[in-house]
Amino acid sequence: MKVLIVSDTHRKDESLQKIIAETKPLDMLIHLGDSEGSEDKIADWIPAGCELQMVLGNNDFFSDLDREREVKIGKYRALLTHGHYYNVSLGIERLEQEAADRGLDIAMYGHTHKPFYEVHNGIIILNPGSLSYPRQEGRKPSYMIMETDDQGEAHFTLKFLEK
Repeated sequence: MKVLIVSDTHRKDESLQKIIAETKPLDMLIHLGDSEGSEDKIADWIPAGCELQMVLGNNDFFSDLDREREVKIGKYRALLTHGHYYNVSLGIERLEQEAADRGLDIAMYGHTHKPFYEVHNGIIILNPGSLSYPRQEGRKPSYMIMETDDQGEAHFTLKFLEK
């Protein structure tokens, strides 16, 4: 299984379209919020058979997307959230606790525009960064790929958009 994980595209649609084209074939695309009105278009850009999971970001003012979602990805149960309701800009502790309380394996968030990947108490916590306005050192637009191997184990790769 191959999953493309993005966040904070902020209507820079050409970057997302480029990454979708470069990473095909895909089984799932996860967008962790702040698509800013592009959510209706994204479904048209993904390949047939690719599942689309999107959540509401703090800049998705007129969207009816869910605030967060729980999804099954292979053997994993994941929480998808933009993160602002968990104050992720101040730290991941509340998000980690929420995932633990729900018995989840993975917590994915956006909002900070900084890539992040750590395992805390057995819970994978990740942020793919931003495809539009990156804030980490070097300021390269980023995204993540999740792939499961033949044993169903997940492997995550942080990628950067090449202009």
